[in-house]
Amino acid sequence: MSTERFDCHYCKDSLLGKKYILKEDTQYCTKCYENLFANCCEDCSTPIGCNSKDLSYKDRHWHENCFKCAKCSRSLVEKAFAAKDELLLCTECYSHEYSSKCTTCKKTIMPGSRKMEYKGNSWHETCFLCQRCQQPIGTKSFIPKDNSYFCVPCFEKQFAYQCCACKKAITTGGVTYHDKPWHRECFTCIGCKRQLAGQRFTSRENYPYCLDCFSNLYAKKCVGCTKAITSLAGAKYVSFEERQWHSECFTCMQCSVSLVGRGFLTQRDDILCTDCGREK
Repeated sequence: MSTERFDCHYCKDSLLGKKYILKEDTQYCTKCYENLFANCCEDCSTPIGCNSKDLSYKDRHWHENCFKCAKCSRSLVEKAFAAKDELLLCTECYSHEYSSKCTTCKKTIMPGSRKMEYKGNSWHETCFLCQRCQQPIGTKSFIPKDNSYFCVPCFEKQFAYQCCACKKAITTGGVTYHDKPWHRECFTCIGCKRQLAGQRFTSRENYPYCLDCFSNLYAKKCVGCTKAITSLAGAKYVSFEERQWHSECFTCMQCSVSLVGRGFLTQRDDILCTDCGREK
């Protein structure tokens, strides 16, 4: 009885009793398999045989004992590594050669660790400190000043003007009145509390007033219309015997002709033009 042959698909040598490799349902002797299909090691340039582990990274292959750091030659098997210009490096060598250096302690900022960056400088998270309180700033807001960095509360305590109304720091904007700093929203009329920043206002005894409040409280009242007379609004007025009129209100009580620049007569509290005065 004949025995069915079991040969290498490529060289036709018998595989009976020998080690072989099956690829896509086709058998090969180990020598043919390595010649036909084995990957070439990036380090030693020899085929990675059937008895060796084939370690790969981005379509490149290494023997297990060839998979090592290009700088210190330590094995990278089952260890973290980084690639730079086609070279594989352990994390220590990569960090030493290419990672950022902390501006404060000058040590390497290791890959995977948190770092702070500002205007081209880098810090370990624990090295980026407020100049005043020496606490890590982290992801909080900060303010740079004279090559130092301050958390906002410390900057306000040390450098910011304090509003003379609310006593809190003025960090943006603000107004100055009588050489004193105010928040814009705190600089208000002493009467109605309306904001005065950007508005016309006046003062009395160093207190700021909007024009309406000042007029209502302190301005003379027109005898004709009973409204306030204030030169702040550009109004002209006429004064006679401790009484005042707007120019447009200084008219004859009888015929309403304007008396500005004209002679007039008085009859008790009334002001009359000369014509109406003679008729009386």
